This record gives sequence, structure tokens and C-alpha cells, in this order.
Amino acid sequence: MRDAYHEELDSIGDGLVEMARLVGSAIGRATTAILDSDLKLAESVIAADQKVDDLQHELEARAIALLARQQPVATDLRIVVTSLRMSADLERSGDLAQHVAKLARLRFPERAVPHDLHATILEMGQLAQRLMAKAAEVIITKDVDLAMQLEQDDDEMDLLHRTLFQHLLDDKWQHGIETAVDVTLLGRYYERFADHAVSVAKRVVYLVTGEHADELQSDIQQ
Repeated sequence: MRDAYHEELDSIGDGLVEMARLVGSAIGRATTAILDSDLKLAESVIAADQKVDDLQHELEARAIALLARQQPVATDLRIVVTSLRMSADLERSGDLAQHVAKLARLRFPERAVPHDLHATILEMGQLAQRLMAKAAEVIITKDVDLAMQLEQDDDEMDLLHRTLFQHLLDDKWQHGIETAVDVTLLGRYYERFADHAVSVAKRVVYLVTGEHADELQSDIQQ
């Protein structure tokens, strides 16, 4: 009975890893779709988000069933509750990747991103994918040091986000208001995606140590 209980706990973790890998792939493919104005790829990203939603619902059902049947305490309870929160972060990440793909679909056959911003958006998409891959690794390894690194990695995304705004505010901007709105939204989608990856990592820190990442970082600095 106890073995079955721990297998169920492990399966929740496996579900989180699968969600992280799916949304990481989604943001990468959505980035290609928005830059290449690839309608078929955009549609595939939009459709694939249903699998992420289904996984979240399945994970929630497993977690709630465990809470009801086993009434876990201490570390086990922390695993279940934290997993529910991580699944919400990951589901939202999938939505953000879908938003990027929907923007590609909305502007097709035109390109939503001006050529002079391609490199920045590509870099944001690649960074978002790397951050989520690292978050998946953190879920698997429970590596607190690696988890704490994600917040530092996210500083790079914030810098890229500011770079976008510098372009938008530049007197030389010649791409019109509609494109400015599109680029503003894209920057926000990538920035929020990265925030969710960081949030997942922080929740793993709490799961392992019982302390929130910010408090642990403060203790280390002292």
C-alpha cells in the first residue's frame, strides 16, 4: 500500500516534468512560427496546448485523490501542495506560448515582428526554452543550487525585454502602432513565461528545504 502511495507521488512528479518539456517545446515552436510567419506551425502549437491542459487536470485529480485517501503530512503534504502550484505555473506557460502562436496566426501572411527585431525575439524565445528546460531538470534532480540559478538567468530576459522597449521608444521607429502593440505583447509573453519557469524552480526549493527561495537566498547572503 505504501509502495503504491509513493509511486503515485512519483507519477505526479513525472507529470510535471512532461508538462515542462511540452511548454518548453511550445515556446520554441511558437517563436519559429512568429518569426517565419508559419501558419501551419502556429496552428500546431495552438492545438497542442490542449495536451498541457489535460495533463494539468489529470495531475490535479491525482493530487486531490491522494489528499483525500492518504491525508499526507510533513514532506509528503508539501510535495502534493507544491506540485499543484507548479502545475498551475506550467499550464500558464503553455497559454503564453499559445498566445505567441495566435499572434503569428492573426498577422499571417504578414510578419508580426519587424526584421530589425528578429534577433531580439529569437534570443528571447531561445532563452525562454532554456529556462524551462532548466526548470524541468530542477524538478527531476531537486537540485537547490540549480534552482537558485534560474532567477539570475531571468535577469537576461529582463534585459532583452528592456531592449525591446528601447526600440519602441526610439524616434527612428517606423513600423506603426499596430506593430508596436504586437511587439509589446510579445515581450510581455516571453517575460512572463520566464517568470513562470523561475516560479517553478522556487517551488522546488521550498519542496526540498521547507524554506522559500527568497528567504534562503537572504540567509546565504548573511
